[in-house]
Amino acid sequence: MEYEIIVVGGGHAGSEAALASARKGHKTLLITGNIKNIASLPCNPAIGGSAKGIIVREIDALGGEMGVIADKTHFQIKTLNKSKGPAVRALRAQVDKIKYPKEMLKTIKKEKNLNIKEGIVEDFILKENTILGVILNSGEKIKSKAVILTTGTYLKSNILIGSKKVSSGPDNEKNAIILSDNLKKYGFIMLRLKTDTPPRVKKKSIDFSKMRVERGENEYLTFSFDNKIYYELEKQEVCYLTYTNKKTHKIILDNLHRSSKYDELNNVVGIGPRYCPSIEDKIVRFKDKERHQLFLEPESKYNDDIYIQGLYNSMPIEIQKEIVNSIEGLENAIISKYAYAIEYDAIQPTQLTPTLETKKIKNLWTAGQINGTSGYEEAAAQGLIAGINASLKLEGKEPLILKRNEAYIGVLIDDIVTKGIYEPYRLLTSRAEYRLLLRDDNADLRLLEYGYKCGLINEEKYQKFLLKKNKIKKLTNELLNQKIKEYQNISLYNLLKRPEFDINIAKEKVIENYDKKIWEQVIINIKYEGYIKKSKKEAEKMLKNERKKIPSDIDYDKINNLATEARQKLKKIRPISIGQAMRISGVNPSDITMLTIYLRKYYKNE
Repeated sequence: MEYEIIVVGGGHAGSEAALASARKGHKTLLITGNIKNIASLPCNPAIGGSAKGIIVREIDALGGEMGVIADKTHFQIKTLNKSKGPAVRALRAQVDKIKYPKEMLKTIKKEKNLNIKEGIVEDFILKENTILGVILNSGEKIKSKAVILTTGTYLKSNILIGSKKVSSGPDNEKNAIILSDNLKKYGFIMLRLKTDTPPRVKKKSIDFSKMRVERGENEYLTFSFDNKIYYELEKQEVCYLTYTNKKTHKIILDNLHRSSKYDELNNVVGIGPRYCPSIEDKIVRFKDKERHQLFLEPESKYNDDIYIQGLYNSMPIEIQKEIVNSIEGLENAIISKYAYAIEYDAIQPTQLTPTLETKKIKNLWTAGQINGTSGYEEAAAQGLIAGINASLKLEGKEPLILKRNEAYIGVLIDDIVTKGIYEPYRLLTSRAEYRLLLRDDNADLRLLEYGYKCGLINEEKYQKFLLKKNKIKKLTNELLNQKIKEYQNISLYNLLKRPEFDINIAKEKVIENYDKKIWEQVIINIKYEGYIKKSKKEAEKMLKNERKKIPSDIDYDKINNLATEARQKLKKIRPISIGQAMRISGVNPSDITMLTIYLRKYYKNE
């Protein structure tokens, strides 16, 4: 059988890619090693977090599925950084590890243009550097017009516990060895990365009285702009906070040589994440700290396992027991699943275009951890964009490339394809220079129009969105025009800029009743008006350079006075615009000047 699009891998990237292409009307096949592991949560059973929660809302605004499934399956949700400015606020939810994958699988099975097949892809069907399908380990060949690789941490992966190394995918699933070798054969530069997981302990064996209770938000929250509520506030599960201590640190330091990373005989070459490090790395890097936070989070309502966030490690089993039992509240804890590290292959993402299509093989896209990123949310975002762009290319339409001032997704993709990665990439608010524009509250206002144009947002949802935009405009105008005599005829709009002015006075004065979300949006726009204008002005400077396109056939060897490093980097990454070229490490302002002069001289009409 022949398909239009084949998606390889059923994790968060694969689920979004397959749903996007199928919903756009393309006959899609999702190939995965185990159907039961579709959209699984092998590490933290949580969706969202700092910056990541905003990505989930962006995925929803574009017509993706992650936010909807998270809303259906979480048992605790809260707003992070609530006391800080709106630029850094984000949702984080504890989702049910068992229920989440089941809900995603149910959604995938309902799509009429989408089939699922269990199997391991080993190679591609190629003709003149263009992909024509895939070859399974069974020898079966399946043809398609496009392929999206979302293989996660399964490429040539090893499970590491102390000195023990086993060739395996996460949770003892079958890994993909030959595909990684074939990618190298086709000329892809591969990286070796690593990530750690923590131990899980039995809930009944924990003394929670020694820990601080961490509750969910006392108001209804949703990732999806549909705002459908699937939970009861008072029935949210609680999480707990405890800490490592001097005894914990001594056990780790005394046995550091037995960690898979520090065991010289283990030959571990995978580079771990800087921003979600193992507990061994924390103790080594932050020797002055007497303790580190550990959050105890339920994995599911259907089992007794508690996830110890922050205790990621790859120590031998007997040392893990000592570490866990040294922690306050866990003195008698029973470990139900031991921690491990996983080492795997990824491609250097500078080998991708901003659409996530590979430069070496036409009609082949990659998304998720194969691109060197970490996190479910980053993976899902890439999967959605790859699914959209593969579909748009088949339709002969312009690709969707989100700019840095439009979305965190745009920041993520631009970062990895322009700068490359040398360790697992995690999206942070600090990576976004226009983060005041990229807020949790306005993701739909920024991106839903794109989702509608791409065909992933239906008419009903789009009309609700237009109504919301109209109400925001209407309330803003009302506040501008309503002058208050008691305040020397100053408009409500300007009065709301004052920190001491009571918003309830404004609510009493306006004619129409507006819901909380409309007020929230308008108040943020008013209070941060100056900063928002400044950010938009700075973004416009960036956009001018983005509009200066670089022809794909440009010969950088013909440009005089380019520094050697700049020439090498430009030839390697082949930026699509002056703006992207400016963000390449090693390309200096003088190189940009030479490039600009060359383009003016030889590409006058472009």
